[in-house]
Amino acid sequence: MELFYKTHALSLQLPKYELYELGSQIRRSSDSVVTNIVEGYGRRRYKNDFIKFLVYSHASNLETLNHIEKIVNLYPNLADEMKILHEKYDAFGAKIFSFLKYVEEHWKI
Repeated sequence: MELFYKTHALSLQLPKYELYELGSQIRRSSDSVVTNIVEGYGRRRYKNDFIKFLVYSHASNLETLNHIEKIVNLYPNLADEMKILHEKYDAFGAKIFSFLKYVEEHWKI
């Protein structure tokens, strides 16, 4: 959740004309990363549903990384903080992927 809150706060520093464009997109995708993990865990009894939501989470993480890269290139004043977020999302994405593989191979209901 910390990543989402930091991303949300930084997105509000974008120029006004971007608040409802790129800003909205990064807020939605970053929220989706955690939300899909939570929803999948709620369906953990159904392994295929759990896997599906972990895949959604990983995809949302990749989408968030893409938005961060756009912001870094378009708004140099936010680049330093966004690069830090990029590293954290990259590491989090690796953890999601590893957990997804674990669930696929070893999860028992």
